[in-house]
Amino acid sequence: MESTGGPYLNTAALTSPVGIARLLQMTFGCTTFSLVAHQGGFSAAYGTFCMFVWTFCFAITVFVVACEFTHLHSCLSLSWGNFTAAFAMLATLMSVTAAVIYPLYFVQVGCYPIGCEVRDFRIAASVFAGLLFVTYAAEVFLTRAKPGQVTSYMATISGLLKIVQAFVACIIFGALVNDSQYGKYVATQWCVAVYSFCFVVTVVVVAFSVTGKTALLWFPFERSVVIYTFGAVLLYASAAVIWPVFCFDSKYGSPRRPGLCAKGKCPWDSQLVIAIFTYVNLLLYVLDLAYSQRIRFVSHV
Repeated sequence: MESTGGPYLNTAALTSPVGIARLLQMTFGCTTFSLVAHQGGFSAAYGTFCMFVWTFCFAITVFVVACEFTHLHSCLSLSWGNFTAAFAMLATLMSVTAAVIYPLYFVQVGCYPIGCEVRDFRIAASVFAGLLFVTYAAEVFLTRAKPGQVTSYMATISGLLKIVQAFVACIIFGALVNDSQYGKYVATQWCVAVYSFCFVVTVVVVAFSVTGKTALLWFPFERSVVIYTFGAVLLYASAAVIWPVFCFDSKYGSPRRPGLCAKGKCPWDSQLVIAIFTYVNLLLYVLDLAYSQRIRFVSHV
């Protein structure tokens, strides 16, 4: 490794506002999954998801801090600014989801039947999970692109929205596989194709930005992203019309939840979740398109 002429260790990685936020992330993340693993407990898919979120975010944050403190990130074939901005946004979304799910499914007011000690551990874990979300949100706030600033694409509002769009699409996919009956009509299958296509292209855009390979493309990346975003708005607009019609119109589906539908296993519930998050993603793509007209970014920082 060639010397850059400066100090070998970057103390600003620990003492800057962003560095302090990352240290707090490691502290709160480690505390949260330690409390759950030691006494709080977790079970089923919801608990496993929460533990995965806390351990995954902790591991990547340790990696980020270690690389910045030792300057090792300069040896990686990554656009470091894009990588850290994308991870901070993803960690914010994942941590807020876990911070809602864990207390919802595992925290109770009374001690019976789990015992007061276990209850207290779960309450403490929920508090630290909330603090973990706050610290990741603080990093996103601190590192986001300022008006008029030339910066990494993933640090811009448009770049951050790409992460949110992909995350929302994952929620839609989760509802789709939960007995949503999307295969009944060609129209609803079209909606699934829209969700899948937009998700894949969004992930590809993020991947090219994070790896810093946008300069190697034979077409202008920035303009192509804007054109894709416009296309995604049109596609999601079609899904936002088609999905509710073929799921909630009395001619094709049910405008009201069936009375005999079991909780957690009702296709109508999954269809409603998909409809809601279709509109959420449509709004996100519209905002993305609006912000993309005002940004300038570089791929190598």
